[in-house]
Amino acid sequence: MSILRIGHRGAKGYIAENTLNSIKKAIQLNADGVEIDVFKCLSGELVLSHDENLKSMTGKSGIIENLTLKELDDYLIHGKYKICTLNEILEKILDPILINIELKGYNTATATSTIINEFTMNSDWNIEHFVISSFKWIELEKLRSFDNYIPIGVLVNQFMDLNKAIEFGKKINAKAIHPNYNLLDKRTITKIKNNGFKVHTWTVNDENDINNMKKLNVDGIISDYPDRI
Repeated sequence: MSILRIGHRGAKGYIAENTLNSIKKAIQLNADGVEIDVFKCLSGELVLSHDENLKSMTGKSGIIENLTLKELDDYLIHGKYKICTLNEILEKILDPILINIELKGYNTATATSTIINEFTMNSDWNIEHFVISSFKWIELEKLRSFDNYIPIGVLVNQFMDLNKAIEFGKKINAKAIHPNYNLLDKRTITKIKNNGFKVHTWTVNDENDINNMKKLNVDGIISDYPDRI
């Protein structure tokens, strides 16, 4: 079985996360796809960032949702990488790959759906090149309320109930469950797959853990080092 190799926030293990350079690095490493995170900034654009506050990545405090895109130009990731919009990223990836967009901020579902649908109408990409995931299940529910087609992955961490995630996934017609790898064994994998979902697990960096996930026949592995998969 072919397992999807998905670069976490691009290729976070090599280049600063959620940057165009990191995404290009993942592609150079032959990743099948990348996982990226989005917030909506004050002027309405979707921008890539894992954290709401830019302090840890830029050295300068600032809440993304309180800043306009123009104001974000004053923030550089690790002092050199521009904060990119989702549109910019999609326009600069030459060949279609899997893009897992995690909705980190509230009120991101509508804008993400709009961008994906407009992009697929005007390019060689199709809807199956995208997966929308989130720990904010309310955003996934909102997305499904007006978009029946974009694939959804339900994120689950160690402190959440996997059974509830499966039931929620059925409710919103999700394609996959995205559990932390520590939740997975033969029993949980079987339960998820028997309920009709694919399994994309995160964030698996240790080679022994990667090999274990392969033995469990997960469908996709999200890693800071996609070349290890």
